[in-house]
Amino acid sequence: MTTTATATATIAAAGATTTVTADQIHDLRSALDFLRGQPGQLLETDVEVDPDAEVSGVYRHVGAGGTLMRPTKEGPAMLFSNVKGYDDASVAIGLLSSRRRTAALLGLDEQRLGVQIAERLHSPVAPAQIAAGKHIDCQEVVYRATDHGFDLRRIVPAPTNTPVDGGPYITMGLAYGTSPDGAMSDVTIHRFCCVGPDRLTMFITPGSRHLGAFFDLYRQRGEDMPISISIGLDPAVYMCCGFEAPTTPLGFNELQIAGALRGRPVELADCLSVPQKCIANAEFVIEGYLCHDEEMNEDVRGRGFAMPEFPGYTGDAKVCPVIRVTAVTTRARPIMQSCIGPSHEHVSMAGIPTEASIYQMVERAIPGRLVNVHAAPCGGGKFVAILQVRKPAPSDEGRQRNAALLAFSAFSELKHVFLVDEDVDIFDMSDVMWAMTTRFQADVDLIAIPGCHCHVLDPSNDPAFSPSIREHGVACKAIFDCTVPYAQRDGFVRSRFMDIDKEKWASVLG
Repeated sequence: MTTTATATATIAAAGATTTVTADQIHDLRSALDFLRGQPGQLLETDVEVDPDAEVSGVYRHVGAGGTLMRPTKEGPAMLFSNVKGYDDASVAIGLLSSRRRTAALLGLDEQRLGVQIAERLHSPVAPAQIAAGKHIDCQEVVYRATDHGFDLRRIVPAPTNTPVDGGPYITMGLAYGTSPDGAMSDVTIHRFCCVGPDRLTMFITPGSRHLGAFFDLYRQRGEDMPISISIGLDPAVYMCCGFEAPTTPLGFNELQIAGALRGRPVELADCLSVPQKCIANAEFVIEGYLCHDEEMNEDVRGRGFAMPEFPGYTGDAKVCPVIRVTAVTTRARPIMQSCIGPSHEHVSMAGIPTEASIYQMVERAIPGRLVNVHAAPCGGGKFVAILQVRKPAPSDEGRQRNAALLAFSAFSELKHVFLVDEDVDIFDMSDVMWAMTTRFQADVDLIAIPGCHCHVLDPSNDPAFSPSIREHGVACKAIFDCTVPYAQRDGFVRSRFMDIDKEKWASVLG
């Protein structure tokens, strides 16, 4: 499959043939149209599916990947058009659960995604208010909380991932919030549990999300925070949301990155029931207020669990702030977009921005020495990074470890960094482990950095796991230097094979 912006999809509409290119993708529907023209990249079914655990149960076998318990694999995205209990809605899952597919949707190179996105960070394009009088897709159908019988759970087909989930979860909801003075706005993906007809819980990772910083200011003022949750979006919008400080400091709206990826602004619309913005071409928008004085346990089923999280474990339910929903607006026949918590989709949304952040910081400090970076699926896109480095001169020995330290600074949730040479394929974990096996000695090449804050969702980051850990969420970060010392490079040359005529053997090579 091609990974350039010239890749096309051909779709039939009213007897005509329309061509969609990657650079024309602007919403979820155009992304699906694009994938329809990519062999093996979209599986559509009209078999009835139950959103309660069955959507994820099916997709686990089709293409989830990531840190899910095996069997799972890389496969196509799916579109379920017959959802039990929701006559007018469908569910899409897995659009970003393949690095190759993600690259194609963005019109970028699969193995240089992080580097290419880092380059786009220098040319942000701010979101823009949709033109006056222009049709607003996300407000074709309007449900207000004041309507008789309003129940967001009957409007939004939010799936559960497993039979023990605390409730139905919105996993691809893009929250849009603003500071109390209106000077700053930002977007972040959070997990939202539908806990009542007009109530959602919102899990905010402590101290690491800008919307959480805004919400702290509202709580200090004793005020509720107006918020919108947009669901079903252009993949470029989802890809921009995984950036964090210092790459995107407080006050930097990540929608500027999506604008840079597409070369045009993300269009915003005014919400109908709260003083807030939303994504104008979203499939669903939930409007409401994040309450400063209302919290609730997200487990409404009483099983003690929340949902599967990106490290691959089902997390305990948390007491979370509550959103009082004031309205839900949708497109006609809306498409719910969802993901499995530990799937490769999370690796794409979190890991590729991690790669871009690391590359940008290291390149600024040590230009020309970092060849490429990969946030590996085994770390859910957050915990493990593989840095491919070059040492062109004796004076470069040791710079690879400086690069690793910079990687931890670029992305604070990173736990392990593997350093490898240019001859190692950083996208092949067998090759990375080969380098570790033959170029690594733990007594000299393992650098442990204890007592660092990492991530609360890693269950090993807990005093019960290691007496060296003082608080939950603290970890011992580590650098695995699997590079050959410059002075010994001649003794570590990989076996060299004949360069074949690739044109002659094209039918065999594919």
